[in-house]
Amino acid sequence: MTGNAFENKTVLITGGASGIGLATAREFAQAGANVVVVDMDAGGIDAVTAEFQANRWRILGLPCDVTDQDACRQAVAAACRAFGGIDVLFNNAGITQRSLFENTQVKVVRTVMEVNFFGAVYMTKAALPSLLKRRGTIVVNESIAGVAPLLGRCGYAASKHALHGFFTSLRCELAAKKVHVMIICPGFIQTNLQTRALGGDGLVTTRPQTRLGRQQTPAFVAARIRKGVEQNRSMIVFTLVGKIGYLISRLSPALYERLMTWQFKSELR
Repeated sequence: MTGNAFENKTVLITGGASGIGLATAREFAQAGANVVVVDMDAGGIDAVTAEFQANRWRILGLPCDVTDQDACRQAVAAACRAFGGIDVLFNNAGITQRSLFENTQVKVVRTVMEVNFFGAVYMTKAALPSLLKRRGTIVVNESIAGVAPLLGRCGYAASKHALHGFFTSLRCELAAKKVHVMIICPGFIQTNLQTRALGGDGLVTTRPQTRLGRQQTPAFVAARIRKGVEQNRSMIVFTLVGKIGYLISRLSPALYERLMTWQFKSELR
């Protein structure tokens, strides 16, 4: 996509009622797009809808649990009825967990996989016919944890590795059909994701987050997502720490594991 790429295009964003999802919805709306915001938070959907309508931005807010495949189909159908089809799908909905695997119930890993991985698969499957017809773009919110290990977050890293394998493979399948797949790796961003991190028992943890480097804002990420879609970027890694970590993980995986384990050593206590 180039030029005034998003005028009257339709962008569907999961997890769009807050954080990176909401910032990206605003970014595309300002660029002239029709925006479909999907989120489990019905109250958040109402607030986003009111804000967008006040700004005279075209918005469709849909409460939806992405772990429900039928609900994903219904959301896509509603978007297509409202705006004719989908040009950009942003698989952004996600959760995280912070707990050593030895102290984590397997059901927690399953929950993280259901939201982060299968939620993206369900929504992509539902939207794919429209994306094929309109030669659209799929954006996936991954993480450096999708290509490298992350101590104390085995379930989260597993879900992100699964996303990476699935969507890089899908990119190869869809390239000849002119549907593009872009992966983003945000790093440490100022959102409420970490305040809802699951502990080993499946409840929201009170354990503090281990964090490296300066956090970026959702608006910073959103602007680069829009530009990346315009440029058909394959992957965007955010923040200096993220870029350095990605490079080391590619060039020397063993060194990355040692450095990451040392930086996150407090998680071992």
